[in-house]
Amino acid sequence: MPEIKAIFFDQDGVIIDTEKDGHRVAFNEMFREFGYDFQWDVEKYHELLQISGGKERMRHYFREEGIFPGLSEEEETELLLKLHKRKTEIFIKLIESGKLPLRTGVKRLMHEALDKGLILGVCTTANERSANAIARGMLHDIKFNFVLAGDVVGKKKPDPEIYLLALEKTGLTPETCIVIEDSRNGVLAADKAGMHIVATTNIYTENEDLSEADIVVTSLGDPDGEKGILKQGDEKFQFDGVLKVEQLLKYFSA
Repeated sequence: MPEIKAIFFDQDGVIIDTEKDGHRVAFNEMFREFGYDFQWDVEKYHELLQISGGKERMRHYFREEGIFPGLSEEEETELLLKLHKRKTEIFIKLIESGKLPLRTGVKRLMHEALDKGLILGVCTTANERSANAIARGMLHDIKFNFVLAGDVVGKKKPDPEIYLLALEKTGLTPETCIVIEDSRNGVLAADKAGMHIVATTNIYTENEDLSEADIVVTSLGDPDGEKGILKQGDEKFQFDGVLKVEQLLKYFSA
């Protein structure tokens, strides 16, 4: 097998457990500000997460609930851009407040990857501002070769376009790259791009079908903190609760 050269990280649910206590909270605060009389509870947001992209989720929900009466396609898009811009501002303030901690083990894994000379990238459907608030702010000491976010691609996950763009930017082949994902849409996108896949689950994705992933764990784990549980992986993969870059390199290069 070719030598592993890069690790690409999804953001929401992988770097920070942002969905339930970050994006959902920001959407609801924005809805209140604009005078809407509904809120997205945990269950409804889980359902909407099957649609990639915040503007796309709102468009689906607004059309389903009849919140776009009489608006043209252009007017719908203009309204969604306005709403999503404000939602992103609220979300970024949440990120910058430090109230949303990094997921266990993710920064450790990034440092290990840098020590091994690997290329690091972020591939997310999240808004570019929020992606940079995390990658360039909270993770300012991590050297990312690129951050691909928002509308940088026309098709969102599960389409592989964002991972194909990452390959184009790095000049690498799929079999030399590992993707860290958390959801079915993300896993499908990486699988279609032909990459190795590690999935780390969270409250929203723990029961999703992630069978296309090579390895599925509940957490990346830390030696002195939370330990992960192996949910999927062949008998050659020995997991002690802490996923290490050296272990991944050996496993995927074997």
